[in-house]
Amino acid sequence: MAPSPTGELHVGTLRTALYSWAYAKKNNGKFVLRIEDTDQARLVEGATDRIMKDLKDCGISWDEGPYIQTERLDIYQKYIKELVDKGLAYYCFCTKERLEEMRQVQKKANKLPKYDRQCLNLSKEEIEKRLKAGEKYVIRLKVPENEVIVFDDVIRGEIRINSRDIDDQVLIKSDGIPTYHFAVVVDDHLMEITHIFRGEEWISSTPKQIILYKYFGWDIPVFAHLTVLLDPSHSGKMSKRRGSVFVRQFLDEGYLPEALVNFLMLLGWNPGTDREIFSLDEFVGEFSLEKLHRSAPVFDRKKLDYFNGYYIRKLSDEELTQRLVPYFEKAFGKIDIGKLEKLVPLIKERIVTLKEAVDLCEYVFTKVEYDKKLVGQKEMLTEALKFMEGADFDDIEKLQKDLVSMVDGKKWNRGVFFMAFRVAIAGKSITPPIVETLPIIGKDMVLERLKQALE
Repeated sequence: MAPSPTGELHVGTLRTALYSWAYAKKNNGKFVLRIEDTDQARLVEGATDRIMKDLKDCGISWDEGPYIQTERLDIYQKYIKELVDKGLAYYCFCTKERLEEMRQVQKKANKLPKYDRQCLNLSKEEIEKRLKAGEKYVIRLKVPENEVIVFDDVIRGEIRINSRDIDDQVLIKSDGIPTYHFAVVVDDHLMEITHIFRGEEWISSTPKQIILYKYFGWDIPVFAHLTVLLDPSHSGKMSKRRGSVFVRQFLDEGYLPEALVNFLMLLGWNPGTDREIFSLDEFVGEFSLEKLHRSAPVFDRKKLDYFNGYYIRKLSDEELTQRLVPYFEKAFGKIDIGKLEKLVPLIKERIVTLKEAVDLCEYVFTKVEYDKKLVGQKEMLTEALKFMEGADFDDIEKLQKDLVSMVDGKKWNRGVFFMAFRVAIAGKSITPPIVETLPIIGKDMVLERLKQALE
């Protein structure tokens, strides 16, 4: 698992990590975490720590690492020197302006944009002279000419790309920091990586890396390029413009880590049966490369809701209470946890996410605001207030029965009455069973709210 700390952990990256982790565990291997922070311009402060926390919260731990690429710069310098000395990489002194002009000319001629190798054949003396003069440079890969690069992808089979379509990729940037393409090859070799799972957008980069493996004489790892996750509401892959895409967003919305992980397991893999529910240990036992999919799955949020509801209902009332506390305290500050414990059995079957519970039960913990359009049954609420003043809140079954009898005795419509009563107590039309929450709110507060609603 090799995330770049240029942002938060994407759910697609978590899926990649999940598959890599499961394969390592199943084969008594090691799952390695490496932080690829060579893109210094786009680093986001604190992203590395948040990525690691997200992985841990989702039950994924690593056997080695985290390795930090910017702490390994001396290592990369050793290997780039080897390539330059062998004539397999070369110094390039071209300015940004010249490169941009070159690209524009190629674009107008409908040619594939790639470096024109102006600096490939500079003499040793010319290079030394320009280095001594302090000219800025990068080091580029010398791609072999007209050679077919072939590799077997676990998911897609044999892939062939002619080297004439491959650019002389920059390996070392002008600041001395390696690019992704160079650093990963060196790291994967030194860390003895045997299998690499990554997104299909990296397929075009694989031949460049295979060239490097061959230049160094190293064993080439097994590659599996996973499909993208498709957006259900729009053609194309998931986009943050259309909703949550980061792991922490889903956790903050009240999705359980075990539900999110179980859902992601099945986006690109299945066991070959109708079974859908897997713990992490069960997934390790079932996982195999042969069952990875070639077609891109849709990130169906309704299906995720199904998984989350299932896992919520699997929790004991005590466990669910503990999971809910952070959401309620974020919304209301310090709360009476005893009240929340009493509410849990009333809402457990009704919520899809933990955050929904906050909206559903906010009237128990905070002041009620009334929308005048919702309160319109003055006679009913006047009688409800009189009834509640003499009601016994310790016997909820009797309270419910007597309240229904009062409504029937007045020949009122039960639905109309209880809707007005609910809005008077809660300020909203959707709540847990309203009569059962009355003892949790307390008699004094119930009477106060009925009076407020009448006013």
